[in-house]
Amino acid sequence: MKDNNITGFFEKFIKKDSIFKEKRVLQSNYSPDNIPHRENEINHIAQIIAPALKLDKPSNLFVYGKTGTGKTLSVKYTTNKIMEVAKDKKIPIKVFYINCKLKKVADTEYRLIAELARKLGKSIPATGLPTEEVYKIFYNSVDKEKTLLVIILDEIDQLIKKAGDEILYNLTRINEDLDNSIITLIGISNDLVFVDNIDPRVKSSLSEEEIVFPPYNALQIQSILTERIKKAFKEDIIEQGLIEKCAAYAAREHGDARRALELIRVAGEIAEREGKQNVVIKHLDKAEAKIERDRIQDIVCSQPKQFQATLYAILKLNKERNDSILTGEVYEIYKKICSNVGLRPLTQRRISDVIAELDMSGIITAKVTSKGRYGRTREISMSVPSHIKDKINKILAEGLGLA
Repeated sequence: MKDNNITGFFEKFIKKDSIFKEKRVLQSNYSPDNIPHRENEINHIAQIIAPALKLDKPSNLFVYGKTGTGKTLSVKYTTNKIMEVAKDKKIPIKVFYINCKLKKVADTEYRLIAELARKLGKSIPATGLPTEEVYKIFYNSVDKEKTLLVIILDEIDQLIKKAGDEILYNLTRINEDLDNSIITLIGISNDLVFVDNIDPRVKSSLSEEEIVFPPYNALQIQSILTERIKKAFKEDIIEQGLIEKCAAYAAREHGDARRALELIRVAGEIAEREGKQNVVIKHLDKAEAKIERDRIQDIVCSQPKQFQATLYAILKLNKERNDSILTGEVYEIYKKICSNVGLRPLTQRRISDVIAELDMSGIITAKVTSKGRYGRTREISMSVPSHIKDKINKILAEGLGLA
């Protein structure tokens, strides 16, 4: 397309009627006015954090559940409500939200505490100060006046993975160094067992309460989609049966409502690009294929070399046979791959952790089974279609220099 053609395309695009009314309603950062099917969980969160209104320290809270089960939405919704009451009653409560998956924000202890200090108006350099000094600046800032500070750490398992569990211990002990203020933590995680793997000393210092968010079922996802579609699209745009099929896709993916909303949004965008006035099943199927391809590609490309070598070993074994693969077998192939590409191999225990993380990403399924007195192992199988396996294999071979 030549420059003048591109200009013409953009000018036509502006004039063209959109099938969308308010597309942002389907985006993951949209906060709805009400959160259906999560009333019990929201009430539970409210009961736990309510003491903050009397400036009493609420228990630290950990919220668990798979991706797209409404954890972050529910926590933000409830803390926004408590802030409305606090503002009205002039109660000094602050709520800080940090996504621990974001690089350069919460991938080290220094960066996390620096980010908290910045939210209190302090200017902290990206690097250069001792971590103890950053803590001191944060302590002084938060303790300057009577405040109850709620720190929400979303994807907290990612923070622990990158920065170690000592940071959790330090955060839970902060109150011992404060005279005027109180800090309480809310951790949100997709990993239901990550707290079981941290240092017992750290775990005991948390003294946390837990809420587990169950996956949505297909009917619940249908009702969420129906509500959002009314706001997102113009009338009579969505083909009959499409909502049900989209909900079935998402229910298959452990009840991920976020994925269902993304599917509908991308299907709408595909229909619009094709110049159609309706979103039909064909567009949904195209959206499913595109999202799955992009998601897997992003996960695989962004993984460290050790993860790539482990996944490459699993794919190699999976190609040779269709039955389940054991951790020990993966480790033997993984060591040979490391030798071929000049990587220093990790221990088998660490590779077992890597396999668990790949399981969390949805690329593989790794079921823990007992071998009696020989301990436990994982039975591993691939969770992606054959055509995507070939694509992953190609990406990994190129990334590891084996192509």
